[in-house]
Amino acid sequence: MIACDCQLARGRFSLRATFEVPAQGVTRLFGPSGCGKTTLLRCIAGLERFSGSASFNGEEWQRAPHHVARQAHERGIGLVFQHAALFPHLSVEENILYGSARRAGRAAMPHGEVVELTGIGHLLDRRPKTLSGGERQRVALARAILCGPRLLLLDEPLASLDLDSRTMIFPLLERLKRELGIPMIYVSHTRDEVARLADRVMMMEGGRIEAVLDRLP
Repeated sequence: MIACDCQLARGRFSLRATFEVPAQGVTRLFGPSGCGKTTLLRCIAGLERFSGSASFNGEEWQRAPHHVARQAHERGIGLVFQHAALFPHLSVEENILYGSARRAGRAAMPHGEVVELTGIGHLLDRRPKTLSGGERQRVALARAILCGPRLLLLDEPLASLDLDSRTMIFPLLERLKRELGIPMIYVSHTRDEVARLADRVMMMEGGRIEAVLDRLP
């Protein structure tokens, strides 16, 4: 079970999001732009300071009100942003190895299998600036997988891509779900983007989780 009670105030924005979802399959975090989806994801990942609690399968990550039991690098989370956030001075190979170097002893999918799964074998010697948007996102996914994640957090990874790139990336996400079985929380504000991938949806509005639905609207 993934459980969170996140409370955070930033200027005029207030996050008061409480939820529990199974630590399996794909949970779509759905809501309009500006409702707090990315901020909530960053709280789960340990990248934002907040008041409240968070746990994963009974392992305490944060205890209310502010005690952090597991730092971000100790949580076993793979995070993929809307923009790939690759290191521009490193090759593709060096970028993905950065993930495996930080797996903190957890079992990881072998390097060669990740390269094959994401289809980036022909890109390993290239620098991020020479890649298309879809290629950069596949590299970002490979890096996240190689860190041996127990949970993948995907922050609108297809939003900045053209149709051809989205068509290429989406089957990869389906393979990750089917072949690796890593639970995912997938942020989206587009109703049909992940409809066939998600097992449940969390509806978010104004910094709050309004509903958790097993059947997608």
